[in-house]
Amino acid sequence: MSDTIQRVPTLPCLCGSFRRSARALTHLYDEALRPAGLRATQFTILQALSLAGEVSQGELGRILAMDSTTLTRTLEIMARHGWVLKRHAADRRERRLTLGKAGKAQLNRALPLWEEVQARLRHQLGGQVWESLLKLANELPNTVIDKQNSKRKGDLSWKRRTMES
Repeated sequence: MSDTIQRVPTLPCLCGSFRRSARALTHLYDEALRPAGLRATQFTILQALSLAGEVSQGELGRILAMDSTTLTRTLEIMARHGWVLKRHAADRRERRLTLGKAGKAQLNRALPLWEEVQARLRHQLGGQVWESLLKLANELPNTVIDKQNSKRKGDLSWKRRTMES
C-alpha cells in the first residue's frame, strides 16, 4: 500500500472545478460543524441572516445564490428548531425571515468550530492564496448575475423590437 496522496486530475471546466471544490469544502465544514449539530448549509444561512438582518426569502436566495426549493426545504427544518423565524409581509405572498433567538445561540455555539476550520484551511493554503480565493469566490456570483441580467435585458429589447415591427 502506498502512502502517496493521489491528487485529483485538473478539470478544464471552471464550473466542474468549482463544483468539485464546493463538495470538498462542504464535506470539510460539515465535519467541523457536526459537534454543534449543524451542516455547512445551515451555518451559512444563520451567518447570512446574522449579517443581513430581516430579509425576504427571495432576497436570502439571491444572497446565497440558492434555488427556491432547496432554500425552502432547509428553512423549514431550521424554523422547526426555532433557528429562523418567518413572518408574512404586507403582501401575504412574501415571507420575511430573521434569525431567531435559538438561531443566534446555535450560531454562537458553532462559531469557534467554524473559526478553527477556517484557520486550518487558511494555514494549509497560505494567506495570499486564501485571500485571493475568498475574493474570487465573492466576486464570481456578482459577475455571473451581472452577465445574466444584461443578457435578460438584451433578450427583452430584442423582443420589444420584434413586437414593434
